Amino acid sequence: MCTKLLILESPGKVKKVQEILGSGWRVAASVGHVRDLPVKEMGVVVPDFKPQYLPTDRGKEVLSRLAGLVKHADEVFLATDPDREGEAIAWHLQDALKLKNAKRVTYTEITEAAIRAALSNPRSIDMALVAAQEGRRVLDRFCGYLVSRPLSNAVGEKLSAGRVQSPAVRLVVERENEIKAFSSTTHYGAELTFENVDNITDGWKATLLVNPCLEEGQEYLLDKSLAEKAAALRTLDVLDCTESESHAAPPAPFTTSTLQQAASLSLRFTPKQTMQFAQRLYEQGAITYMRTDSPNLSQEAVYAIRVYCETKGWPLVETPRNWKSKEGAQEAHEAIRPTHIEIEEAGETADEKALYLLIRIRSLACQLEDAAYAVRTLQLGADTDGNQALFEAKGRTLLSPGWKVLATSEDDAEGEKEPSNLVPAMKPGTKATALTGTVTTKKTKPASRFTEASLIRELEKRGIGRPSTYAAIIDTISNRQYVTTEKRFLVPTVLGEKIVSGLCGHFSFIEYDFTRTMEQSLDDIAEGKAEYHAVIASAYDRLSNEVQAFAKATGKVCEKCGKPMVHRMKKPGKDGKGGYDFWGCSDWPECDGKA
Repeated sequence: MCTKLLILESPGKVKKVQEILGSGWRVAASVGHVRDLPVKEMGVVVPDFKPQYLPTDRGKEVLSRLAGLVKHADEVFLATDPDREGEAIAWHLQDALKLKNAKRVTYTEITEAAIRAALSNPRSIDMALVAAQEGRRVLDRFCGYLVSRPLSNAVGEKLSAGRVQSPAVRLVVERENEIKAFSSTTHYGAELTFENVDNITDGWKATLLVNPCLEEGQEYLLDKSLAEKAAALRTLDVLDCTESESHAAPPAPFTTSTLQQAASLSLRFTPKQTMQFAQRLYEQGAITYMRTDSPNLSQEAVYAIRVYCETKGWPLVETPRNWKSKEGAQEAHEAIRPTHIEIEEAGETADEKALYLLIRIRSLACQLEDAAYAVRTLQLGADTDGNQALFEAKGRTLLSPGWKVLATSEDDAEGEKEPSNLVPAMKPGTKATALTGTVTTKKTKPASRFTEASLIRELEKRGIGRPSTYAAIIDTISNRQYVTTEKRFLVPTVLGEKIVSGLCGHFSFIEYDFTRTMEQSLDDIAEGKAEYHAVIASAYDRLSNEVQAFAKATGKVCEKCGKPMVHRMKKPGKDGKGGYDFWGCSDWPECDGKA
């Protein structure tokens, strides 16, 4: 008879974990969340702000199955994912199954050592993490239920507002507006190609330094005739020749955000695809947990990576590297890495294998030396119309590849590409002879439209959302057709533009700073620095006032008396049913008009 029951989230993990634990254990899956807020009503009771949870359609069957297993178990371990969402799922299981002595365990890799270590150190459920997840869910529900209907009424089209989705749409809309309003400036430069020197058979190039040519307040060289005169120069004085060395450090191991960005750049995966493939790799035991803000690895992982690199003869950095996390980062667990660095290939499909390789190379590279380059810079000058035209030639040659022995196309896409200009050593005071000269004509360009990768980077920079939400945000705004994709670039639709114009100036959650501050408040709840009710009550009061002001400003009035309508809520009964939100006359109880 089974004496110990371990419940995890994903069915994909069950077989592997069961093999690790062996007889005496039964491993089962919750298949994610088993309960949620009601589908057709807000499901949050004011003023206590207590959510009213119901089993999902799938959750009913899962809870029934798990309840049968619980009856035959002496001990129950809740091993849902090691993040806020996982903590909340563990609490829902404990509450719904009426577990009195359930043990909470977490691990960030599906290996025997990690799972055994977790089972030997169980704890109780962290209710601060549960409250933070609950707060996020409730705030999202407030924005959706309180705002979407009046917004749709005002715009005359069915729209859905979202606490983090709407600011994401705003970013795309504002970028598009910048592009449309942009006025291009044509500006000029000059480039000289010099005679072959020191076996540099392709010649070498120098570029006009335009800053000395600019008039006060100018940013670009607008006088084409000056560029033409500079391009016509053929004999120049060598003013200076400097030799230096530059270094390029490897990028940090992957966080959730940087993995999504890198996979988009080099593998053309959408954020949603990246997380799906990473989830499968994690379930197979190939990589550590894929939702993390931390760019640092555990000491054990760093040691294993350094030992492996040493066996390969790769150049190890003298002191193990660490990286500074972004402000507000949640570092409950380490960066994403292979569970066994010596395994060169993992994954069941070509896409999973490609993503594994990306993760593995990034993990290995992080403990190797910088790439080192010899840099030579020549300063050249010649007289033109009584003024000195200054040119610069810069070349770089690789001295030591360092981590670039493992470089991928993704690394090149992120960093500086190898320059082809090889510059000779020349003594100051000598002459350099140019063979040809050309005028370069350039036009200023607006900022590029966001790609999915660059939008994630911007969301992270502004503190909007968290690692586990980035893929869902982009998926949501795409599915609701608020943005569309053209040649991998995100373009706002008419619906997206209507949402932004309808919300801006009326609601706080569309403002970037407010959204960032609210994310910090949720983090404070998770860390025990803030209390759930205080944060949620303050946000609700503010939003309710904004909804009422919006209704008044957009002309929604009572059909009975003509006074402004306000948003109201009917509390559910003792059985949890019957609650709903509606528009009622602001003159209630004198007027009972509803909409």
